[in-house]
Formats: sequence, structure tokens, C-alpha cells
Amino acid sequence: MPAPRSALTASYSRLTEAFPGLEITELGAGEPAPRDGGWVAADALAEGGAGLDAFLAWDEAQVLRDYGQRARPDVVASFGLHRYAWPACLLITVPWFLERRVPRFPASHVSYDRTVPGLSVGRLAVRPAGFACLPGDPAAALPGARVVDGEEALRAEARAAVAEHLEPVLAGFGPRMRRRGRALWGMATDEVVEGLWYVAHLLGEQERAMRELELLLPGATRPYVGSAAFRELTGPDGESLPTRDRASCCMFYTLRPEDTCATCPRTCDADRVTKLLAATAS
Repeated sequence: MPAPRSALTASYSRLTEAFPGLEITELGAGEPAPRDGGWVAADALAEGGAGLDAFLAWDEAQVLRDYGQRARPDVVASFGLHRYAWPACLLITVPWFLERRVPRFPASHVSYDRTVPGLSVGRLAVRPAGFACLPGDPAAALPGARVVDGEEALRAEARAAVAEHLEPVLAGFGPRMRRRGRALWGMATDEVVEGLWYVAHLLGEQERAMRELELLLPGATRPYVGSAAFRELTGPDGESLPTRDRASCCMFYTLRPEDTCATCPRTCDADRVTKLLAATAS
């Protein structure tokens, strides 16, 4: 049963206020999903055909424009998958984190447009297919609600909801990438963790997010690979610098070998400290 807008709207409003680069529109009953212009349906990505070709053409053009060189096809696919999965995971993890509600989104219920000027990530049009919540939640009486017994059961719902949405999308991208299976689910793990971690920082709740994510992904939670993998480094003046070890690589090093991110498996701790201090200063 579709979830009413009131179950998720507050969470998505807080997300947009903290991070204006992403807009989320909840579709009403009977309201068609957008398909024109820059919109692409997630199930079109999952099919792996012309819809995915058009989607990845944007990434290929962006790389050529910004870096003056062509990227390998598998690198383009890696960039495209990241740029879709990062906001898609937030559809599930943000309501879970903020209100303890876990919506379900089959791939056919999400459309994405990243071509809007001024939106760094883009916009999503979504139709939740029900949601899980805890006993005592006022939303438990709403249509589409399913009450689960406790926090661990709700975490299991969150893991299942992300996997339900991403599994067909990963299957669509898989043939375009050199690494499949475990490596793709490593990317999914990273998108879940780093997306919510980033948004929680904007909300002033970074430390709570780290604790919650460690419980959500403690390791051995298939199909996900590894754990949230947070750890702490120490700066030159004794300051605490939280970081994590990614389960996957975004492949950006193939374009700029000297410019890896602070959580990249290729970045040593000394370089991480330098990058984290620079990010803090900026």
C-alpha cells in the first residue's frame, strides 16, 4: 500500500533544508512519474539498455569537459552509479535516522533528474510503497504502515529496503563495470554510510550518525560488504579527525592519481590527516 506523504515529508524537508542541492517530490496517488527532459526512471537504469546509455552519456561528457580527457567506460559507469545511488540511499536512510521510519522503494517507484541548473545532486520524484516503523510511532496508524518489534528489526528493514531498491540497479550497471558481485555491494555499502554521514554532519548530528551506522552495518550483513568502518586519526595538535575505510574505490584516481578522497583505500593515513585538516579549514 502506498505510504501517505505525511509519513516521510518532515524527514525529506529537513534533508532539503540542510542540503539544498537535492530536491525530493513525493508523488500523489495516481500522479504519473515524470519521464520527459532529464528524468530517468530507476527501472530504466536497471534494464541496462538505452536508458542507461543516455544516463552514462552525461557522465562521459562531464569527465571530458572537466578533466580534458576521456574516462574508461567502466570508470564512467562507476561515476554514474555513485551519482545515482548516493541520493537514492538517502530516501531510505534519512527517514530511518530522523524519525525511525523505513520506506520501501521498488525501482519502478523512483525517478531521477540531475540536469537542473543550481542543484548539485538533482531531484527525485518518488512513490513510497509502504513503510516500517516502531511501536508507539503516531504514523503506525497510517495506511501503508507496518510495525516491527524494536530497533534491530527496524535496522533489518533499512538494510532490506536499500537492497530491494539497489539490487536491480546494480544488475543493470554490472555489465558496464570491470568489477561485479562483491565489489558492487561494496559500493552500495559506501553509499549508505557516506551519504547519511555527510547529511548528518550538515544537521549537526555526525557523531550520532556514526553510532547508528555502526549498528546498521556491523559487518556480516549480506549482501553488504564490510562494516561502517569508522575510525579516528589524530591531527598534529592532538585533534580528533574521524574517518572511515571505504569498501570500494570510486575510480577517480584513474583521472587524477594525486587527488584521491580522504576515505579512499589508496590514501595513506598521513595524507588523510592533511586532507581532513584542509577540509576542516575550508
